[in-house]
Amino acid sequence: MKIPYGESNFKTVISGGYVYVDKTATITQLEEAGKYLFLLRPRRFGKSLFLSMLEYYYDVAYREEFDNLFGRLAIGQNPTPLHNSYQVLFMDFSGIDTDEGHDTILQRINEKLDSHLQHFLRRYSYPETFQREVLAKTSPAAKMQHFWDLMSGQKLLLLIDEYDHFANSILAADMKLFLRVMGKGGFVRSFYETLKTATQRGTLDRLFVTGVTPIMLDSMTSGFNIGQNLSLHEAFNEAIGFTKTEVSSLLQPLADSCPVALEQLLADVTRWYNGYRFNIKAPETVYNANMVLYFVKNFDLRRCTYPKPMMDENIASDYGKIMGMFSIGNRDENFAVLDELINQGAVQASQRRKFEFDKGFDRDDFISLLAYMGFVTLQNETLAGETFVIPNYAIREFYFHYFKVELERRNQISIPNQALRLAVEKLALYADIQPLMDEMVRALQLLSNRDAMGMDEKHVKVLLLTLLYQTQIYFVQSERELNRRYPDILLLERNPIAVPHQHLIELKYSKKSDKAAGWAAKKQEGMEQVQGYLQLPEIAALQNLVAWLLVTDGERVEVVTF
Repeated sequence: MKIPYGESNFKTVISGGYVYVDKTATITQLEEAGKYLFLLRPRRFGKSLFLSMLEYYYDVAYREEFDNLFGRLAIGQNPTPLHNSYQVLFMDFSGIDTDEGHDTILQRINEKLDSHLQHFLRRYSYPETFQREVLAKTSPAAKMQHFWDLMSGQKLLLLIDEYDHFANSILAADMKLFLRVMGKGGFVRSFYETLKTATQRGTLDRLFVTGVTPIMLDSMTSGFNIGQNLSLHEAFNEAIGFTKTEVSSLLQPLADSCPVALEQLLADVTRWYNGYRFNIKAPETVYNANMVLYFVKNFDLRRCTYPKPMMDENIASDYGKIMGMFSIGNRDENFAVLDELINQGAVQASQRRKFEFDKGFDRDDFISLLAYMGFVTLQNETLAGETFVIPNYAIREFYFHYFKVELERRNQISIPNQALRLAVEKLALYADIQPLMDEMVRALQLLSNRDAMGMDEKHVKVLLLTLLYQTQIYFVQSERELNRRYPDILLLERNPIAVPHQHLIELKYSKKSDKAAGWAAKKQEGMEQVQGYLQLPEIAALQNLVAWLLVTDGERVEVVTF
């Protein structure tokens, strides 16, 4: 089974014998939705392959290859009249260096446009004079306007991939530069104004744009205000990304080849990569396509074991860069949202369809931005707004890694990763919790010295979780619901890592003002809770389980073993 992980060319996937999850039925929906469309999804979600599929479907140059490319797919059985009827202009705005200021960004975008426009003109055999004339223009708007003039009388399809990639980078680094580039008089807005003019003249007949966020769809880019954003429409919730049925079909060959049940594979993949919902009424959540493909491609069929690590390092690096978006607006308020997410598991906000950064950036903006980036996802809605949660375990790991970095930065402390790894290793191999407690006490004392948090039980628990998430030995569960009871922390075996011990940890916080009596009461309360947890069938079924009670006042920790 050839898995197209990292492959974004549709023709290569189809002709190369790769597995292809058929998304072509969406074409009919798109044509019915309108002519000028935006569909936004998180990074590494499968957008580029989807756009490539549209290119091969609509490009007149591939008319003779239609049956070979689409004959076995849904749209091949019921093609629309528009198939292979356009000259297609394709643009990709990724890979633009944004570190050297306005003029360099302008130069890089000009270079991108030159490359894409030259390719189009050569591909469809336009005169060489057209190429020279476009190259001679010095701004993105001038290049595009002259190009549209040259195309007068034609009807073109324009596909844009990663339309916001460079803009996201600018926004995370320099709000003033972002406003200058994107706002009124900026070269990006002027560029989009030429697209609107081309639609009015009939030259640009259709447009389809993908990206991550709607940061360029606000009043600043109203130069192109006729596009329709389908990103939050129920009908397109599953257009990009995989459904449960599609993931099951990818996992079935693994189950057929190994002594592991499909149900177990699906449960683990769901836990790691599922959970995305882009419309509150959508009947099911969507899996991150690239993450699932990584899992299937790197599953060890000879040993029948999961990939190690479970998260592709390329994706991890990519999402790590996006963490820079946490610096937009008020960093302290953004950190408070992160603290609320990892403490309570959910946040509420009114989701933004567009952003107007020239008018400010508030909590609703930040949470909405997180949702578009895939760091939170819709769970339900209330009268006060939408409720957002962390979609899956992969994203939860990112949060705790970032939370540690923020704790260290904000409080000017250092929490050594190597010591944490060794501490959790001893916990796993020998059920020795003392090295982990030593690291926890050290971190608590550092934070306490700086009066870093209004210390209470939830903050101590988050600190412990942050320490545990820095290693990849255990699958960490926080307050998992078990018969209406909620153990603070479960450390469970994490395939493909086999460990001698699994753990249940209950944590109790005793205020210093309550003195010895308060400490004793909290200890007794915790012991009774742990004994109750151990009677639960789900807990009793866990092999080699060690249970712990930790009692702390924010500086010292007492450990009780069960």
